[in-house]
Amino acid sequence: MAKNPYAAYKNNQILTASPKELTLMLYEGAIKFTNIAIKAINENDIETAHNNIVKVENIIGEFVATLDHRYPVAKDFENVYNYLMERLLQANMKKDVEILEEVLRHLRTMRDAWKEVMKANTNSVSQVS
Repeated sequence: MAKNPYAAYKNNQILTASPKELTLMLYEGAIKFTNIAIKAINENDIETAHNNIVKVENIIGEFVATLDHRYPVAKDFENVYNYLMERLLQANMKKDVEILEEVLRHLRTMRDAWKEVMKANTNSVSQVS
């Protein structure tokens, strides 16, 4: 049986990504799954909404687990992630689109900030070379 070429490509993309790129992929995934959950709630597809909210919770749980507490900013990130987890729990119990849209705004802001960090890091490395 032939392997799905798209799945093989995505798997290879993950396996060869740097930690910075993996973090960006996780943010992108959390945004995608939040959007799917919002759409599912609007279509009254409770199971799909639940499953995708859980996926977002798992991604945020991974962010929490990988925080490096040697840096003071880690506590700030932990507080934000804990807040998002609480909001996701509420959104899942209530199937509340408004809460998910709030989570989505936070995720987009964090993703965009991460992109800026990646860009600044790339620029500083190329200036050293």
